[in-house]
Amino acid sequence: MRLHLVRHGQTGSNLVSALDTAAPGAPLTAEGERQARAVGDAFASEPLEAVYASHLDRARATAAAVAHPHGLEVQVREGLREVAAGDLEMRTDPASVEQYLRTMLAWAGGDLSARMPGGETGRATLDRFEAVVEEIRAGGASTVAAVSHGAVIRLWAITRAANLDTGVAAVRVLDNTGVVTLESGGPTGWYATRWQDELVPHTPHADGDGPGGEPLARPAVPTPPTPPVAPR
Repeated sequence: MRLHLVRHGQTGSNLVSALDTAAPGAPLTAEGERQARAVGDAFASEPLEAVYASHLDRARATAAAVAHPHGLEVQVREGLREVAAGDLEMRTDPASVEQYLRTMLAWAGGDLSARMPGGETGRATLDRFEAVVEEIRAGGASTVAAVSHGAVIRLWAITRAANLDTGVAAVRVLDNTGVVTLESGGPTGWYATRWQDELVPHTPHADGDGPGGEPLARPAVPTPPTPPVAPR
């Protein structure tokens, strides 16, 4: 199975680096809407069989653009929501953003009992995201797109893909409408084939069933740079 994890388009909260993780969240900006259309166009030739999204407005709007060329309905799952900021919600100061990042780095390093201030533990965060991924895999589709959020995509992919190094979690950026592509297989159940513009080295399935072709190319649309610490 091929799973494309797609970050939503740009929001006003992204522009000010606000820790915007609660529902319904900021809507897409005009640029974010353009990005959503562009990533939808990029996926138009990909044989998608299902499209999922978190319940936050920005993810649902982006997913609608991805699903439209295929005539698919977006399946909304709350488990795909962003890493909850808890007491840090909507803060923009560097100290709060750094605390958010430090907690995620602790999770990536294996300390899943660490808790975001007023929020979830790493284990709870990964478990609810993983539950949706398992539902998707159990559905039997060969190629699926799931529109979610920068921090939780990075966390789940880095901790689950056998060929991604948790030691570089802090420097792996995921821009608005950036795509991380994974294939099922390997000792942890998944391996990454592409991270945005980067092809990720990997070992094909033990039975010789490789990725089945080149991963989806990231849409060539200019987006504002995303700081490594910025989630959402």
